[in-house]
Amino acid sequence: MTVELIDGVQVLKTDMIMTTAIAGVLLILGYFIRSRVKLFERLCIPAAVIGGFILAFLLAFLRSANILQVEMDTSLQLPFMLAFFTCVGFGGSFKLLKAGGRLLIVYLVGTWLLAVVQAAVGISLAKVLGIQPVLGLMAGTVSLVGGHGNAAAFGPVAEAAGVSGATTVAVASATYGLVMGSLLGGPVGDWLIKRNKVKIETNEEGLQKVDSQEVQTPISSTLFLHHLSLIFVFMAFGTVFSALVGLLNLKNFAIPSYVGAMFLAILFRNINDKHQLFEFDARIIDLITDIGLGFFLTMAIMTLKVWELVDLALPLIVILLVQTVVLFFFVVLLLFPALKKNYDAGVLSGGFMGWGLGIAATAVVCMSAICEKYDLRSTKAFVIAPLCGAVFVDVFAIPTIITCISMFS
Repeated sequence: MTVELIDGVQVLKTDMIMTTAIAGVLLILGYFIRSRVKLFERLCIPAAVIGGFILAFLLAFLRSANILQVEMDTSLQLPFMLAFFTCVGFGGSFKLLKAGGRLLIVYLVGTWLLAVVQAAVGISLAKVLGIQPVLGLMAGTVSLVGGHGNAAAFGPVAEAAGVSGATTVAVASATYGLVMGSLLGGPVGDWLIKRNKVKIETNEEGLQKVDSQEVQTPISSTLFLHHLSLIFVFMAFGTVFSALVGLLNLKNFAIPSYVGAMFLAILFRNINDKHQLFEFDARIIDLITDIGLGFFLTMAIMTLKVWELVDLALPLIVILLVQTVVLFFFVVLLLFPALKKNYDAGVLSGGFMGWGLGIAATAVVCMSAICEKYDLRSTKAFVIAPLCGAVFVDVFAIPTIITCISMFS
């Protein structure tokens, strides 16, 4: 860590170890604040977002007052990001497709369609409002369908292509989505159920509980080492795979290293389901997923250049409000009727409204609120929404994002 005087302003530079230590403290602080402020917990605001924004706004204030500027080495952000998306890939078992049946197919197609719709709405409005079209994409598919993970991942990709402020716009939009998705998902699903006088019953036919075996053995250091080593192997393979695709020089197409790692992990998971090459322990995968996402997201947010958002405030608000209205009519006029307007459809529609603005966890929170009100759990909804919203949507959404960045940057 060094301090230099540059153009009359003190500049603090932190190395990657200090940056990671700061991220860890902020992440813990975020969890502490969320546990004390129930509104954050109820709205599913991630601890990484809370802690990261505290430092981001503090640094913005110090910069604006010409007191101090901070430059952080975020070299370790990439490994944390790769670990998170590799673990997401290991959760993508196609066996679960059989559990959801027709409802899963309809819901999944809905997620793919929404990815295209949000991209089109964001880019079109950005052009009308006179800002860079890719910023509209950041306030659409990247942040709303993609959530904070994709926002922090694709923001730097867009900035590398010359789109200033892309990361800030994307993460700010994702935060808006979390809040609004949590607020609107439950009420929209409940309104659809009441408006259509839906019979309060759920259809469990064809539902098979996949991966339901309970692991009673404690997590040993050897077992954890096996999982961690496998994750690192696929992180490495994903980086190599992405580099090889880049050597093909395909027009308007590139695969970030984390995408390569995720899809190779999905491929391995489904081969493994058939041939049992490796025995996964979901507890370890979940643990590494949480840690990877926590550190990656905290680093991404705490290093945001918040001051770049000032000139984009009004256009960004307009785009996000329009995206919210478009999603509402997408759910009411297309998704709910396609799901056959029953109780499961109402719960799934509420989840879709929450997910379409927020993340898969937002969908679960919204669906839980609906099911608690009617005292009836839709098991299919709780299988379908997280699976589609956290894993299979990216099969279509990520190529859409990559293509749009290439075309409009």
